[in-house]
Amino acid sequence: MRNFIDIANEGVRLEEGITVIEQLLLECYLNPGISTKELARKALIPIPTAAAVKRELIKVGAIVQDKGARCTVKGKAWVEEQWGYLGIHRSLYQELMAFENGIHSDLHHVLADLREIMKYRPQADTRIDQSKCTPETSLRRAVLCLKQQFLIGKQIMCVGDDDLVSVSIGLLLQALFPNGRHSKTAVHVVDMDERFLHYIHDVAQHKRLPIQCIYHDLREPLPANLQGKFDCFFTDPPYTLQGMSLFVSRGISALRKRKGLPIFLSFAHKSPDYMFTMQREFLRMGVTTSATMPRFNEYEGAEIIANRSQMIILKTTERTIPDCSGTFEDALYTGEVRQTMRTYKCKQCGNKITVGCQCDIATIEQLKHRGCHSCGNDTFDFMNKKTF
Repeated sequence: MRNFIDIANEGVRLEEGITVIEQLLLECYLNPGISTKELARKALIPIPTAAAVKRELIKVGAIVQDKGARCTVKGKAWVEEQWGYLGIHRSLYQELMAFENGIHSDLHHVLADLREIMKYRPQADTRIDQSKCTPETSLRRAVLCLKQQFLIGKQIMCVGDDDLVSVSIGLLLQALFPNGRHSKTAVHVVDMDERFLHYIHDVAQHKRLPIQCIYHDLREPLPANLQGKFDCFFTDPPYTLQGMSLFVSRGISALRKRKGLPIFLSFAHKSPDYMFTMQREFLRMGVTTSATMPRFNEYEGAEIIANRSQMIILKTTERTIPDCSGTFEDALYTGEVRQTMRTYKCKQCGNKITVGCQCDIATIEQLKHRGCHSCGNDTFDFMNKKTF
């Protein structure tokens, strides 16, 4: 079947990336008769840009101007067959897209099912910074993915999944496709905790959810067959700068090379200085912050973070690249960071600095914020660590 998106993209070459063209075609499918102004509002682009994209989609035969823009028969077939929208519960989809807070009443049966599933999940292992998010949080993450239009027909990765986001995505798909047609969507869970992998696998088998589980220690690069094939990923990493950078790096290596792909990062609320350091890490990896949602995630018994964490949506750019591409040897989890002294080398001048709770600089976050005392550079190579 003709690839309308690639052909239209050749005619318009948007700075925003090809995902905007996909979104506009999808809006014409879901809201036949939609105006150019509304298309621009939905895609967060200027009206002239939306008009230019619309013209290209008309040229390739994907949409037609008829009291607004709507899909042609071929355009509709493309959305349904290539993207997997055939058989969607359209009214539920549109209500979820417009719903602002909480869990929509039509998903209460999904939430009840999820609560029962999460009741029997493995216990959180605090040694690797696990904590139990609530069923509502897990489902809200799946709905957020839907609202970003990166759920239906997409390849999704969970970089660690003790929060069972993969299961929430699968159950949400079943609600959206009551006829069972959602084969285009696939979720891959990558984790080193075999307890959760076995549990998610068993739930997926029982509920017929499109989930694959892969055992992998994220200290090592992802296998080649998982790199460069996904449309988005979720991660709730250890709440250390190293943990965040590593998990986001592994997720980035799994993404396709396209602008505008979302990264759903859950992370503890931190001080302005800490968040500034995180933002510099994002810039180094070539990703931009699209949205920050305070108190989005709620956890059971995680008093150290006041039971809440933020959701940060990052987007890929032309410069997106993982910060860590090889084997990771630094301290990773909170307990490791507190019990080690680590030596780093300034990338610019070669100065060696020791970091640890008994040193002048306690954490890598502080070191990056202050910079090298010899040259002011804020990038460092890890050299070695000593546990005490």
